Amino acid sequence: MPVYQYKALIKGSGKTTRGVIDADSPALARMKLRELDLYPTELKEATDGSIKERDVRGKSKFFAFGSGVSTRDVALMTRQFAVLLRAGMPLVEALNALMNQTSRQRLKTAILDVRDKVNAGKNLADALAEHPRIFSSLYVNMVRAGEASGTLEQVLTRLADVLDRQAKIKAQILSSIAYPAFMTVFAIAVITFMMTVIVPRITTIFKKQQSELPFITDLLIGVSSFLGRYGIFFVGFLFFLVVIWRIWVSREEGRKKWDRWKFKIPFYGTLLQKLLCARFSRTLGTMLQSGLTMLPALDVVYSIMDNRFIQMHLDDIKAGVRRGRDLAQPLKDSGIFPSMMIHMVELGQRSGELENMLIQIADTYDEDVRLTVDAIVGLIEPVIIVVMGIFVGFLVLAILLPILKMSTHVGG
Repeated sequence: MPVYQYKALIKGSGKTTRGVIDADSPALARMKLRELDLYPTELKEATDGSIKERDVRGKSKFFAFGSGVSTRDVALMTRQFAVLLRAGMPLVEALNALMNQTSRQRLKTAILDVRDKVNAGKNLADALAEHPRIFSSLYVNMVRAGEASGTLEQVLTRLADVLDRQAKIKAQILSSIAYPAFMTVFAIAVITFMMTVIVPRITTIFKKQQSELPFITDLLIGVSSFLGRYGIFFVGFLFFLVVIWRIWVSREEGRKKWDRWKFKIPFYGTLLQKLLCARFSRTLGTMLQSGLTMLPALDVVYSIMDNRFIQMHLDDIKAGVRRGRDLAQPLKDSGIFPSMMIHMVELGQRSGELENMLIQIADTYDEDVRLTVDAIVGLIEPVIIVVMGIFVGFLVLAILLPILKMSTHVGG
C-alpha cells in the first residue's frame, strides 16, 4: 500500500501538522485525513528512504539529539504488540493496528516502515534493526530470538517488562535529583547576583569613607571585583575546558581512560558500578531467557554497554567463555564486578537457574541504586543549606562590621 507524506491544517485551531499516512490512492489518503479532522494542503507519495531519513532519523544526524520516542512509549507499544499476536492476529495486521494506536509520530512512522519491509519479505528483527534510535540492540536481538524459537509473544511481553522497569528506574532517579539540582542552580544564581550586582553598590559607600576596612570586608570587595572584571573570562575558560574535554573523550584512547577514571570518582564511581552491573545482569539474563546461547547473549550485552572500560573486559570475558570456562570465573578474573554478584552467578550455574539468578542480581542492584541515589540526595540538601548559610553569614559580617566601626567613631 502506498505511503503519503502530508502537511495539513488542524480543524478548529488553524495550526499545521506534518506526518505520513497509508492509502491506496491520494483521494483515499485525503479522505482518511478529513476523518481525522485534518485538511491537507500538501500530499505526495513517499519512498521508504525519505520516510526513514526524514521522519524517523531527522533531517540531519549531526543535529539529531534523540529519537523523540521515550522508553515508556516503546514499552507500551511492545505490550500492545504482544497482546495482538497472542490474540492470533497476523504479524502485518498487528503492525497496522499498532500504527493506528500510537500517538507518537516518529514511532508511528517507524512502525509503518517496519510493516512495509515485513510485507516485502523481511523478518521482523531485521526491519526493526533499521531504526536503531528507537529499537535498541537488546530489543532487536530479543525479537530475533523470539522469531527463531516461535515464542515471539512471550518474548515481547518479557521485553515490555524490561522496558517498563528501565523507564520506572529512570523516572525515580530523575525525580530524586530534580529538587537538589534546582536548589544548586538557584543557589549559584543567587550568589552570583549578590556578588556582581548588590555587593558592589553597598561596598562603594565603604570605599568613600577612606578608612581601614576589616579583613573580611576587603575579602568580599576583592572577590566581587574579580567576578565583575574577570567573570566572563572565567566562564569562557570553563567553556574552553569543556570543549577540550569533549574532543578528548571523542577519541578512542581518551574515552577508555575517562570511562576508567569515572569508577574512581567518590560516590559516583560506586553508583556507576551498580548501574552497569544491573544492566549487565538484566540484559544477559533476559537474552538467555529468550533462547540465546551464552556467546551471542554476551555480544548483545557488549553492544549496549556504553563504557569502553567495561567493554574491554567483556572482550576477555567472551574469550574465556569461548574457551569453555563458566561465566563466573572470567567475571572474577576481570576484577571489576563485585564479589556478591560473582557468588550469585556461581550459585545460578550450580543450580541450573543462571537466567533467573541474573534477573535477581539486576533487581538487587536496581534497588541498591535507588537507595544510593536517595542517600546522596539526602546528603546534598543539607550541604546546600550549610553553604548558603555560610555565604549569608559571611555577607552579613562583611557589611555589618564596617558599619559598626563607623558608628563607633561617630559615637566617640
